[in-house]
Amino acid sequence: MTKIFTSFSKLIGLFIGMFFLAGCVKDNCTQTYSYFMPVYRTSAEVRANIKSNQPREIERPGKLFIKDNYIFLNEIDKGIHIIDNVNPSAPKNVAFIDIPGNMDLAVKGNILYADLYTDLLTIDITNPLKVVVKSIIDNAFPYRHYSGSFSADKQMIIVDWEKRDTTVSVDCKGGRMSIWNCSNCMVFDAALANSGGSSQKSTSPFGMGGSMARFTIVNSHLYTVSDQSLDVFSISNPQTPAFTSKLQLGWGIETIYPFKNKLFIGSNTGMFIYDITNPSQPSKQGSFTHVRTCDPVIADDKYAYITLRSGSTCQGFTNQLDVLNIEDIFHPTLVKSYPMTNPHGLSKDGDLLFICDGKQGLKVYNATNANSISLIKQIIGPETYDVIAWNDVAIVSAADGLYQYNYSDVNNIKLLSKTVWKK
Repeated sequence: MTKIFTSFSKLIGLFIGMFFLAGCVKDNCTQTYSYFMPVYRTSAEVRANIKSNQPREIERPGKLFIKDNYIFLNEIDKGIHIIDNVNPSAPKNVAFIDIPGNMDLAVKGNILYADLYTDLLTIDITNPLKVVVKSIIDNAFPYRHYSGSFSADKQMIIVDWEKRDTTVSVDCKGGRMSIWNCSNCMVFDAALANSGGSSQKSTSPFGMGGSMARFTIVNSHLYTVSDQSLDVFSISNPQTPAFTSKLQLGWGIETIYPFKNKLFIGSNTGMFIYDITNPSQPSKQGSFTHVRTCDPVIADDKYAYITLRSGSTCQGFTNQLDVLNIEDIFHPTLVKSYPMTNPHGLSKDGDLLFICDGKQGLKVYNATNANSISLIKQIIGPETYDVIAWNDVAIVSAADGLYQYNYSDVNNIKLLSKTVWKK
């Protein structure tokens, strides 16, 4: 099994870099670095531990998926939390599936699909407290790789990282600093690494099953996107996925959202629409280009809704909601743009549109008229990232926890519960 790291640049987000503390006394200079060394386990050890283990505190939450009365919440690069949500007013963290390198997940029936670095897992979740691995496809995602000069042990699997510090003597002639050679570790910005707080969590890509998803399932096929491609797997036999095709999409691909026989794919520079009438061979139908920025997307029968935001790796400067008319699927047209502060994920239930607007909290709109979307309610407090609105309950992932709101009376939205992340 190939042991290559999953898009490590997204795991460390703002941590990538170096922190120099230099002092010179005459010709004696030093540099102090904070770095992380990999902790390895054998493949056999890792695979034996992919089960329902004891619950653990949530530290770096990622994407989430709702299945029946359970929430499956990714712990970035570590595995999946299982949360019993039979009572949204009192959710219970009941188990944790250890999956090193996990970033994405999707569920169909009683089978959960998840990535383990480059490998694709199928896990039977009939009993969430006793999950069972059914199959592992080695190297299903070969494009995932380590960043920088890091060279991993290809015979082992990275399960954690240990923080270390070192101070080295350097030649400071003329004030020049040399770069410390660390071929078997990852060097980080020590100031950010020690700060904790929201700077770490602000880069987390929240929302599997929502608008931030990179895995999605339509009928008997699993669709996954990388930064550049769309991969298709047949799950006609749910326990043993079979790779069927790969489509090159360009670059900067971020999210995938299904609606009926269409896939709406968000990228740094636009939205792409693919027809899946032939599910194993998606075909491009339409596209809409915008300025370079991040853009989660959702859709319904007539409109696509795209949030554009700045302040991220997308390097854009636009913060708005774009509503597109997609009745002519080959030529989507802009209906109207609405100003936002820093919008992330979004969800729609009937005529209600929910938008996570970063530090401006959760915004709920009446979207009956696409030309005149009106704000019904703004919930200030949580720094929000993604939302899934379903069955009168909005599940919102935020910087400090998982919030659940009852919106059966949209004029009197009530907080049901808050699950707090570990500080």
